[in-house]
Amino acid sequence: MHTSSFDKVAAFRRKYLAGRENEPLTILDLGSQDYNGSYRPLFTEPGWRYIGLDMAAGKNVEIVLRDPYDWQEVAPNSADVIVSGQTFEHTEFFWLTMQQIARALKPCGICCILAPSTGPEHQFPVDCWRVYPDGFRALARYAGLEVLECWTQWDDLPQYDYESNKWHDSVLVARKSGEAARSIGRRAVPGDSACSLSD
Repeated sequence: MHTSSFDKVAAFRRKYLAGRENEPLTILDLGSQDYNGSYRPLFTEPGWRYIGLDMAAGKNVEIVLRDPYDWQEVAPNSADVIVSGQTFEHTEFFWLTMQQIARALKPCGICCILAPSTGPEHQFPVDCWRVYPDGFRALARYAGLEVLECWTQWDDLPQYDYESNKWHDSVLVARKSGEAARSIGRRAVPGDSACSLSD
């Protein structure tokens, strides 16, 4: 994990989870295996339950998914928060994985997804994609999620070294509608959500 990735998720935590420290939140981390760090230290409040998901067993993994496109190990409407960094570029059909994220989120649940917009090929075991903001917005619409913010770190930032800056990560923060019966895959409509940022 590069430093700027950790910092982007830390900023997400400050902006969207501040004031919720006493709530019993379930937080899933997709692609959680610890390679030079993980997001776990950001989600250590006593009432929070952080669960690492990955395709292989390893450090920082509680649940091994048998199929990235059919999460039988994760109940529908069970997660308050889902984070995922540097995973989607290695997922061949990441739009199907995004549907599983939408399925797993509770109504009013939020996700924070990071993926590089640039950078060299790094197969693990495959490297399929680079993502721009329009791509992330389209992905959220496909999964029926409301976009809260979507952007790319286009500039090289002075606080980071080349290893962090070379990826120019794109960031999507999106929310599942508060409608209990919302069907996954329905096109999201602006203003459609019954949620507020304090939900």
